[in-house]
Amino acid sequence: MPSKGDKNCRLSSTLVRAALAEFIGTYILVVIGNGSVAQSQLTNGKQGDYFTINWGWALGCSLGILISAEASGGHLNPAVTLALAVAKDFPWKRLPVYWLAQYFGALVASGSVLGVYYEAILLGKRDGKFRINANSSEPEPGSAAIFANYPTPYSSVVTGLVEETLCTMIFMLIICVVTNAKYSKVPSFLQPLYIGFTLLAMGVAYGSNGGYALNPARDLAPRLVTYFGGWGPRVFSFRGYNWFWIFLVGPHVGALLGVGIFHAVFFLPEQRVVAFDRTDSQLPIVNYEYAMANVPDNKSNAFKITKQESHEEYVGCRVVTAM
Repeated sequence: MPSKGDKNCRLSSTLVRAALAEFIGTYILVVIGNGSVAQSQLTNGKQGDYFTINWGWALGCSLGILISAEASGGHLNPAVTLALAVAKDFPWKRLPVYWLAQYFGALVASGSVLGVYYEAILLGKRDGKFRINANSSEPEPGSAAIFANYPTPYSSVVTGLVEETLCTMIFMLIICVVTNAKYSKVPSFLQPLYIGFTLLAMGVAYGSNGGYALNPARDLAPRLVTYFGGWGPRVFSFRGYNWFWIFLVGPHVGALLGVGIFHAVFFLPEQRVVAFDRTDSQLPIVNYEYAMANVPDNKSNAFKITKQESHEEYVGCRVVTAM
């Protein structure tokens, strides 16, 4: 029988493995996503455009989830992790470790993009300084927007916050639907594609007002890289410190709304079949239209559950809804 120390060791190694998976998955998401933005912007659209940027983020998302899902669940997003914890689908004690891995992965990825494209970015310096905008009259942001999200001149704070919250809400709702085997039954190998295509859809539909992060780590970590990488404090003080916070608040609020809608509207409460004499553990049953519950008792080897017209017939057992 394994000792308590062995169990703790296995738990620790499992958490480390999950954290490394989150780090690598988030790294892949951001290094491909920001890389696609850099290639488009630094070549003036000759080797990329807004649509290729959307595809870059979508593919980065799918590949990041693909590589990390088995080990960690493939969150790659602090807002997703928090929403799942609030919904009791993820243990709170793991949340700080996941957040640290996600933010650090995005930080290292942004540094990688800056290093690879630094020479091209240097060509965009004006008066020896990096600029968020080439000049105040240009609607398109400068090289700082390779890494983080900045608004067009006509975009208000309210518009940015509503857009970010709405997009993240839809994104989180689709994640819940796709990954819940009891609801959608999407094969696990297709789940990264569905989630990536959802991110693509958000980019195609929105993002022109000021970008679409849907992920606090994907904006804050790259913004920190630009802060220390030559752009300076204006990456935060832009618009009087009244823009960067949108991509911290919006994703968290949107993800909570998305998971809330899923649990309130779409998710079927878990049903359990329990033997009358409680001789066996509870067997999870959700869709029991064709279910067979093998719950032994002192009368027979198994209990058969059938559904007849407008009512269910439970032989020798009862059904309870999990709280």
